[in-house]
Amino acid sequence: MSKKPINIAIIGLGFGAEFIPIYQKHPLANMYAICQRNKEKAEEIGKAFGIEKVYTDYDELLKDPNVDAVHINTPIQNHAEQSIKALKAGKHVACTVPMATSVEECRQIVKLTEETGLTYMMMETVVYSREFLFVKEMYQKGELGKIQFLRASHQQEMAGWPGYWEGLPPMHYATHCVGPVLALPKGQAEYVSCLGSGRIDENLIPKYGSPFAIETCHIKFKDSDLAAEVTRSLFNTARQYRESFDVYGSKKSFEWTLIEHEDSVIHTGETPERVKIPDYAHLLPAEIASFTTQGVYDSDDNQHLSFIQGSGHGGSHPHLVNEFLNALSEERAPYPDARESANITCVGILAHESAMEGGKIKHLPDFTIK
Repeated sequence: MSKKPINIAIIGLGFGAEFIPIYQKHPLANMYAICQRNKEKAEEIGKAFGIEKVYTDYDELLKDPNVDAVHINTPIQNHAEQSIKALKAGKHVACTVPMATSVEECRQIVKLTEETGLTYMMMETVVYSREFLFVKEMYQKGELGKIQFLRASHQQEMAGWPGYWEGLPPMHYATHCVGPVLALPKGQAEYVSCLGSGRIDENLIPKYGSPFAIETCHIKFKDSDLAAEVTRSLFNTARQYRESFDVYGSKKSFEWTLIEHEDSVIHTGETPERVKIPDYAHLLPAEIASFTTQGVYDSDDNQHLSFIQGSGHGGSHPHLVNEFLNALSEERAPYPDARESANITCVGILAHESAMEGGKIKHLPDFTIK
């Protein structure tokens, strides 16, 4: 990329609207265009944020030669198709999770990035949350010692969400727990084994053919003695919303709080202590630092479900934007890039296959591993 501002187009303006002011204030970006099928809503948001280029047709947006990169925030079943179209149209891609819903779609996206030289980044929130950045800092300073094991969970009640979520296999939306366990040691999954447990309401099962209330997966890391365990639930399981990860080191271990808004715990040897997680806005350009603690969906009458249940994704949104834009500006790979995103996503896809086959080991495809 040249050093001129990077023209960004955001597709999907529910959750996606949260990112508009971040791009508008980032020194590397020009918040150029938005796209939403509902013309009235699209024009309303365009007017509210002062964006002149408003599209209702994604294909028409991709024909615009001024668009450098798209940030996709649409329903999960659209992610792969829209990412593939954008890459074929010569646009860089940032896409909300997951990357895709099939191994073949992931393969196509990786192949396109390699053929075109374009950048793809899956916008995985947890690996840019303040909790993850805190543990990452501990690890890089040597405070954890050798990592011995990682564990993560994402438990959520999806009742009331759009219909396409109903009966979704838990591991098909597993990136929030797979992402951090792979990202901390910069590891890659080699193979997985997953078991399903319990049963969701009968009326939820037919859409995806997935009966399990909870799926729990073991991940074997490639070229490493490490393993990790991740747990995911979406329906019919009593639990406060939780995106969490625990890291067990030879010197110190970190355990996520059991109850939202309470303090996490660090164990030094056998001695525990509660710890307050600091914010990491200081890692950001001053223009967007405030977005770690505030955003579009802050007012009581304008709350997106991901914020109500997810505590604003741990202040990750400006960090995600900053990583994507810096990667484009510096002509380097972001984290996670296409292969890393595929590895994270395919863990979940193959974990569900494993669960349906009683825990059969599933190897990650070669294209996901560098």
